[in-house]
Amino acid sequence: MIELEGVPELIDPVMVAAFEGWNDAGDAASGAVAHLDREWKGEVFAALDAEDYYDFQVNRPTVFLENGVRKITWPTTRLSVVRIGGAKPRDLVLVRGIEPSMRWRSFCNELLGFAHELGVEMVVILGALLGDTPHTRPVPVSGVTSDPDLARTMELEETKYEGPTGIVGVLQEACTHAGVPAVSLWAAVPHYVSQPPNPKATLALLNRLEDLIDIRIPLGELPEDARAWQLGVDQLAAEDSEVAEYVQTLEEARDTADLPEASGDAIAREFERYLRRRDPSAGAGAGAEPGDGSYLRDISGGLGRGAKRKDSPAEEPPTASPPEPERPEEPGEEPPQS
Repeated sequence: MIELEGVPELIDPVMVAAFEGWNDAGDAASGAVAHLDREWKGEVFAALDAEDYYDFQVNRPTVFLENGVRKITWPTTRLSVVRIGGAKPRDLVLVRGIEPSMRWRSFCNELLGFAHELGVEMVVILGALLGDTPHTRPVPVSGVTSDPDLARTMELEETKYEGPTGIVGVLQEACTHAGVPAVSLWAAVPHYVSQPPNPKATLALLNRLEDLIDIRIPLGELPEDARAWQLGVDQLAAEDSEVAEYVQTLEEARDTADLPEASGDAIAREFERYLRRRDPSAGAGAGAEPGDGSYLRDISGGLGRGAKRKDSPAEEPPTASPPEPERPEEPGEEPPQS
């Protein structure tokens, strides 16, 4: 049994998770959770024991100096909580880490143990894949679930993917078997400019998360970073005629495929998001304030798996590489990026 000392009763909590590595093209998914943690000043309350899940020859620890004392940071997965105020307050449990090297089922069971103890109502897992999508168009974000009822009520796709999977797919299935509603949001990152960071894809994931769980997320400088990123890729593409021609081909294919989306429903969704951002009183997360500090817990010595509860950077423009044809993937999975 897991007890979580110092974490109060949460309000309609949703767990939002992202993992660096195979499921995180352009660092878009991990960047989204990092943004939430930073904007709402999330405070870590638990960390999984790195010894249980990570191969340190694959994910090496880092050493640093703090006040002249050498310390080591071990690769792991950490959990933090942020409280969102406003007319409809809601709490988020943020899970941010690295795809584990081993014992994936135990890893997922441990995260689900925290979710159960905290009363999490839904798990949203963020991912990003490489795709044949132009950087000049809105980033496609697919919302998928294994739950037919959830797919119908939340207008999501019921996943039909078959093939190799990562920790995102494994955790989603673990949630389904445990009876926890789970959704994966996948952003498609242009394969010809896959180097991280990709603030445009991060922004697209956050926008979709807003719609999914009805909160208002402070975006800070992210929209400006996304514009600067696109401008940088525009400039690089313009210097290479082969890349420019390929981008144009992708644009034409994308515009043709998106014609049905230029509908009243699509326009209405964008207009609703615009109104929520203009009206401070709209949305569950309106007027959100950072946490009050009650979640903070010292884990400097490493927390292991027994955290218990008592009561119930300046970015450089990415470098574009010559296009390489790739097999389109089903939404929800993607081979590891090179």
